[in-house]
Amino acid sequence: MPYNGKEIEANGSFDGLSQVTRSSPPPPFRRGAPEDLWRHTLSQIPTIFGRLVYLSSLRNPNTGHYEHHGFAQTFGIDAADRAMRESHERAFVEWLTMELPEQKQDLSGYLRGLGEDLCRLVEVWLKLAPYKGYAPTAVRAADRALFQADLETLLEVIRVGLGVSDPDPDA
Repeated sequence: MPYNGKEIEANGSFDGLSQVTRSSPPPPFRRGAPEDLWRHTLSQIPTIFGRLVYLSSLRNPNTGHYEHHGFAQTFGIDAADRAMRESHERAFVEWLTMELPEQKQDLSGYLRGLGEDLCRLVEVWLKLAPYKGYAPTAVRAADRALFQADLETLLEVIRVGLGVSDPDPDA
């Protein structure tokens, strides 16, 4: 199935993350486990950034495999891993194809939804950069760098808008 000049392989993996542009639509889901994951879980998460965070939390940092006991019980370990990996890649593409003002609105919505002090959140995120682990494993270095640069820019914009002092005045 073609997508932006690339092919989505028969197994549903997407070999086109390096060709992402802000105007590219995300690739379509296959039927089955990915649709179920979307219908019952991801559609309940109101922000794209929130979906990225959730899906990255399902990835085992030691193996790179996505793990969700209930989902694996329903679809099998391999199908569950594949569905979560595809969904993570799709959310990542969806995020990168958004314009910066849309990303800012989405990120702000996610951060506000955490129920924490927004000034404190932005300050901590600028220091610890937890978002560095939110990109899918298959992402090329250029796409990962764009993702991180977008987030750092957006966090700085939000920080300035909130009147939060620079977390590292010597930087």
